[in-house]
Amino acid sequence: MRGDPRKTDGGTASFPALATRPFRYGDPVNEVRDSRVARRVGEAADELVRRSRSVSAVEVFVRLRWLKQAQVTEWRQGRVDPLSAAMTVRPDRLAAAARALGEWARERGLEPVEAAYTAATRDRRPLRFTEESGGDGGEDAFRTHWVSPGMTAAQRARLAAKLDQAPDLEALVPADPGWGCPSCHRTGGFQLMEDGAPLCLSCADLDHLVFLPSGDAALTRRAKKESRLSVAVVEHNRRRKRYERRGLLVEEAALERAEEQCLADEDLRARRRDRDRERRATQDVEFQEAMAAQVRRLFPGCPADRAEEIARHAGQRGSGRVGRTAAGRELEPEAVTLAVIASVRHRDTDYDDLLMAGVPRTVARTRIRGTVDAVLARWRA
Repeated sequence: MRGDPRKTDGGTASFPALATRPFRYGDPVNEVRDSRVARRVGEAADELVRRSRSVSAVEVFVRLRWLKQAQVTEWRQGRVDPLSAAMTVRPDRLAAAARALGEWARERGLEPVEAAYTAATRDRRPLRFTEESGGDGGEDAFRTHWVSPGMTAAQRARLAAKLDQAPDLEALVPADPGWGCPSCHRTGGFQLMEDGAPLCLSCADLDHLVFLPSGDAALTRRAKKESRLSVAVVEHNRRRKRYERRGLLVEEAALERAEEQCLADEDLRARRRDRDRERRATQDVEFQEAMAAQVRRLFPGCPADRAEEIARHAGQRGSGRVGRTAAGRELEPEAVTLAVIASVRHRDTDYDDLLMAGVPRTVARTRIRGTVDAVLARWRA
């Protein structure tokens, strides 16, 4: 949904014109607005570059919470077009943010690398960022990744290859088992979206592929390498509101070759898995200890055993909880605070009882907000 057209802040509606307008010049209203955007963009970009030594406009939008990562994934998969359709931010404000990022990057000596941004569809069409961004160069600011000059030539080459690589083709596990292919009216276990219509594998000319479920990373990696054509299989997780990978469609002969390769070095890989398991266990303990210490810094009144409990729960590997997000792994105060709030909500209020009684989640959270705020205030004291 677009922003209210009455709240234009005096900006123009043309994205290309905004993209070429000098950032620090223009009418006073836009200058005030753009300065606020520039400050927020700079803060987000600083954090992203510190983590990965590169930054892009899309990553900044996610950091600013203008976008969710799940929405970016749907856009890359070709299910959202353009990207701004998933956002409530106006195109002129997106353009201001992209300009601010470019100015911030040039001031710090970062170097531009343009990414291809192609869709995970068979036509590999270029992805669009806004309705106004077309082939006139207006979207260059969105396609540009800014990289640290400290990157080696090899690191820069790997990044460029990653940016230019098209996403995997994707097939969906149907949400409705009784769905029908609009072409042949038959059903099937998987569907490939093409021009907005779900096709069965036969109509998509992919019925010669076999399904390899997730679970064996080595077998999946080798089967994909051996297969001339492969399609990732994903399923929408309604609870987490995101698409999750369920396996891979590959050529049968490629799967057989991959299985032979895995049998040949099974003992070696087993020993490596044992070493990796021990290393990850040590890392998890160290991370949870650091997270518990951060909880105590932010909430000095929180009991030590409770802080450890929060850290163990939020930082559990593979849980998808806030402690395993990028912000959580960096122990950012906001992410750690969210983990504490979640613990208080479930441990110190009747939130779970309300849910069991059928109270809607948003209503239940409103009812227990006062209790949560009181506990947090006591722990902060």
